[in-house]
Amino acid sequence: MAIFKLLRTSLDALYKFAGYLGAVFLILILFFVASQMVARWGGGIITGAPDFTGYCMAAASFLALPYALNSGSHIRVSLLLTALGRYRKYGEIWCWAIASYLTYLFAHYAIKFTYESYRFNEISQGHDAWPIWIPQMSMAIGTVLLAVCAFDNLVTTLFTGRDNIHAPGSKPQGD
Repeated sequence: MAIFKLLRTSLDALYKFAGYLGAVFLILILFFVASQMVARWGGGIITGAPDFTGYCMAAASFLALPYALNSGSHIRVSLLLTALGRYRKYGEIWCWAIASYLTYLFAHYAIKFTYESYRFNEISQGHDAWPIWIPQMSMAIGTVLLAVCAFDNLVTTLFTGRDNIHAPGSKPQGD
């Protein structure tokens, strides 16, 4: 039982860390936008800043996905699940199974896409001329963590009857 508690704590910490890392990329967006503004006021430009801003936006979005899922920030339409009454658990399991499969596909193709960019040595078309697989890594990592999070919720729902969604101000299901 202690191993499951350790696993639960570790996964929640991993999701939270990814969310905080996404927040760091939001701060970097602010830095790049402010730097561009200051440079323009001074009559200069920062080459590549728009590209890096876009990379940070993608990183912030994808890395925050698992944290947002577990904190109840994703849209969940529970009208049908509520209508299932005592069979709600089966509906939840079905939803988590579909979500697990779709996020697995998303992660699989994100990894494949990133690997192909690495293999073909694709370079960004902006002024920065970076290998494009470097910013794509955040997409691959974020989608893998989202797939792990969805599967985690599926397994938790199967064994406990409730998921790991911790919406602020709400009490956990089954209590």
